[in-house]
Amino acid sequence: MKKILLVFLLLSFSVKIFGQQFSQYNTGSLYDSFENPSQKAFITDSSRQFSSNFLVPNFNANFFITGNAQATLKGRAFNNSYNNSALLINQGKYNHVNTNLNAYLVMFKMFSSLNGDVELGFAAQTKMEGKGVFTDESIALLNGAGSFPANGYSDIFNNNFYFQSYHQISFTYKEKINKQFSFGAKLSALLGIQYEELKVNHSQVAFNKPDDSAIIGLNGVYYTSYIPGHLTPRDYLPSFRNPGAAISLGGTFRTEDSFFIQGNIKDLGFIHWSSRSHAGAFNDISTVKGLSTRGREDSVYNGVSRIIHGNAVQTSFTTPIDGRAELSVHKKFWLDDDKNFRYLPTLIASKELFYPGFTGALVNPFQYKKYTLTLTTTYDDLKLFNLGAQFMMQTPNFEFFIGSDKVAQTGSLLSAQLNKSSTQAYTNSAFTGADIFLGFSLKFGPVIEHPMNASTIPTGEKGFLGRLWGRLFKTNE
Repeated sequence: MKKILLVFLLLSFSVKIFGQQFSQYNTGSLYDSFENPSQKAFITDSSRQFSSNFLVPNFNANFFITGNAQATLKGRAFNNSYNNSALLINQGKYNHVNTNLNAYLVMFKMFSSLNGDVELGFAAQTKMEGKGVFTDESIALLNGAGSFPANGYSDIFNNNFYFQSYHQISFTYKEKINKQFSFGAKLSALLGIQYEELKVNHSQVAFNKPDDSAIIGLNGVYYTSYIPGHLTPRDYLPSFRNPGAAISLGGTFRTEDSFFIQGNIKDLGFIHWSSRSHAGAFNDISTVKGLSTRGREDSVYNGVSRIIHGNAVQTSFTTPIDGRAELSVHKKFWLDDDKNFRYLPTLIASKELFYPGFTGALVNPFQYKKYTLTLTTTYDDLKLFNLGAQFMMQTPNFEFFIGSDKVAQTGSLLSAQLNKSSTQAYTNSAFTGADIFLGFSLKFGPVIEHPMNASTIPTGEKGFLGRLWGRLFKTNE
């Protein structure tokens, strides 16, 4: 465990919700309706009134790493050995690591009013998110002093990262206000699990190679929501110790030429971490011994830990979650007269609200009856291009999907794991990563029927927003 935590600290490990799963956009799935609140999940005269995942997790998990450290870390992960040949010392080279988990454990939605096209939902999910960078030298140090020709260096360990995980319990409301405009909202209570943030502003190291040791000096700030070593399985259970709240708002507008423009503000919220948390500035040195021994990773971890925890005080603090603003446009094309083949291209722009991340995506779903194959391309502010694929089987009352937004990288990493050997040579590429998502839901209850033949459920009246719209603009839609 210490080795893993060491990698988290010195690699500036980050979890990034921005690695969002775009392939579900405009599929009309239950997952899509919770992620994009103005998206409908029911089809009149075909769908049944209630929809749920029946406790089958709908999730998206991914990570990627860029920079010179890719080959070194793959060698360490698969062969338990380091190869620092690609790492550049004292040249200011940084690496980015990102990973994301978004798992819906409970999803339930009901169609409550035909006249107002109102949908109400409840969901419970768990998320992880963050952002960070780390230097080539931070990885080289894990393999001892051999990669450092000089005896002293400054500012080669100036890493930064944040990581937070939390439970999210949400209620959603979606209404079709008129024939052209739909609105949706998602109100969430947040229950914080864990938070860590490290920012190293200045660093120094002096090697004593005859003594097989080094003196490391770090200056910066550190925040943590728990006492290191004291996080227990019970801490992962939902509690009100670290409360928070978030809101998502979405709107979909249909133009006269049948283009659909959708805008979303997603997960705008904060978490207040309890007074048992710790925070503080650090400016200290620590001696690391045994740099050529098998226990060098633990030695580096313990030395860094002594510095960053040295002046921490017990206190509470508040952090934002990684909200986003998104804008998309799509149009439906039928490719045959019988309307068996459909193409629904969607262009998406996604911008993080509190961080500089930006991604553009083009989603290309090709549907034949109940089967859909989706090809997704994305390009982000790190100049990374991704190609994704999704398979989906969907009827008005059943849906299953599986896919990856990083197909080539996921396959390459899986192959490296399955075919690992002590002679395997790993190389750097644009990035190393993996991504997988999967979902399922089923509808049940009476069929939603039009007013002319409704026999099982009341058609209801317009929703609150529709009635307000009619009063303001004197419409009868």
